[in-house]
Amino acid sequence: MQSVSSAIRAALLTGDPRAKCFATRDVARRWRKGELAFTFDEAMPDQPAWPDQPELLPPNKMPKRGKFGSERARIALWHSLAHIEFVAIDLALDMAGRFGAEMGEEFVSDFLYVAADEAMHHALLARKLESLGSHYGALPAHGGLWEAAHETRHDVAARLAIVPMVLEARGLDVTPATLERVKAAGDEHGAKILARILDDEIRHVGFGTKYFLKIAKESGEDPAEAWKSLVRRHFRGPVKPPFNDSARLAAGLSRDFYEDIAV
Repeated sequence: MQSVSSAIRAALLTGDPRAKCFATRDVARRWRKGELAFTFDEAMPDQPAWPDQPELLPPNKMPKRGKFGSERARIALWHSLAHIEFVAIDLALDMAGRFGAEMGEEFVSDFLYVAADEAMHHALLARKLESLGSHYGALPAHGGLWEAAHETRHDVAARLAIVPMVLEARGLDVTPATLERVKAAGDEHGAKILARILDDEIRHVGFGTKYFLKIAKESGEDPAEAWKSLVRRHFRGPVKPPFNDSARLAAGLSRDFYEDIAV
């Protein structure tokens, strides 16, 4: 029986976006059906395979989207979201493959579930772009999204603190306003995609919080204080309000985590 680590590694090293989505969902399906062994005999790559396009730029070099509502701005928005979800596939795969041996089978199941969700999200967004006459890779994209994974590759608590509990939690904060703008522009199809992503991301942040709380309990640390310490050490940038407190709380992330660390 193939090991789950080798299947995850193969998906991480699949560069074509469409093929990566298929490979990711196949790994999750095979794991769910008991067709992959809980064995970690292959290391995760430090860098996943990505396509030649989009061109990856530092955040301060990214072109402005333009006025919301213009065709250019709409395409730029959906392209940005498609890229975030594409990198999120690899973040979830790497979480399961890199830390699954120490964290257990339920952890692998949860984060392969997340990876399959992210693959579905990317596919929806890629199709949305195509419906607008564009495609994923047509515009430059944020080049720093994998940095958090590389920075925390040796520490599962740090990875959980930064990726689900900062980066994905930020999605809970900003998605509702984007959804309302898209709906106000008359794009009901786009609004449904964003509503689906928001619902799924609450669950994803919840998985991260669940395992972070477990680690903190086992080590006898105060969870909120441990999280703040890891964020200060490993996250490059501010934790910015406004916060979607209700969505964060639904994911187990109460205000005592982030209230006094925000800037």
